[in-house]
Amino acid sequence: MITVQVWAEIRHLHVSEGLSVRAIAKQVGLSRVTVTRAVHSAGPPQYRRGSSSSAFDGFEVDVRRLLKATPSMPATVVAERVGWTGSSLWFRKKVAQLKPEFAPRDPADRITYRAGDQAQCDLWFPPVDIPLGGGRVGFPPVLVIVASYSRFITAVMLPSRTTPDLLAGMWLLLSEQLHAVPRRLIWDNEAGIGRRNKLADGVAAFCGALATKIVQLKPYDPGSRIQDPKELSNTLTSFWRRRLFPAAPSPL
Repeated sequence: MITVQVWAEIRHLHVSEGLSVRAIAKQVGLSRVTVTRAVHSAGPPQYRRGSSSSAFDGFEVDVRRLLKATPSMPATVVAERVGWTGSSLWFRKKVAQLKPEFAPRDPADRITYRAGDQAQCDLWFPPVDIPLGGGRVGFPPVLVIVASYSRFITAVMLPSRTTPDLLAGMWLLLSEQLHAVPRRLIWDNEAGIGRRNKLADGVAAFCGALATKIVQLKPYDPGSRIQDPKELSNTLTSFWRRRLFPAAPSPL
């Protein structure tokens, strides 16, 4: 049985990218029968993989500490410093997965966008007290989606930043505001969406149903964002101040 994430990738390649079953089978390394079933299935496969641990987990904290201090430190030196005695190949692979988090920023990144290709998703928290009812105030998260090509911006306030609320918010904005589903949805490392290339429960099924793909940016990769976080915050602060505290109508 294929995983939900593989099912979502197959759906994305077939519906959004327009690839044939044969081309998809060759790309993902599965039989055409399996790909055909995934394309025509009414929902994601009912499969849930249990959590697993490895010997590397006990060394990860020390590895991160060394990479934070010296991002360019070779994996062999890191292994010697932390006292790793297991497989050197496995250790180098795990270190390679962590290194992008500590890599220096690229000041010369240049990106162009195509219509319908992607949209950037962010969470923003209002810098003003929001009435929550019953005399309470708070700072609920605001889900913001910006179309990369047109820069069309839309937002909705959510009860929380949990996975169900994030998925509901994305569905609301895509269906009622953008009226379209981009090929990719760009996210930072938001826990409700997933962490370290592992999507949260329900996210892969959501992507498969809409034939889109979640792309989580690597740390220190500001060039992949279509709008600077500070600029976005200033824009939304002004927007929500007008929504929540409208000025008195002009007598003219």
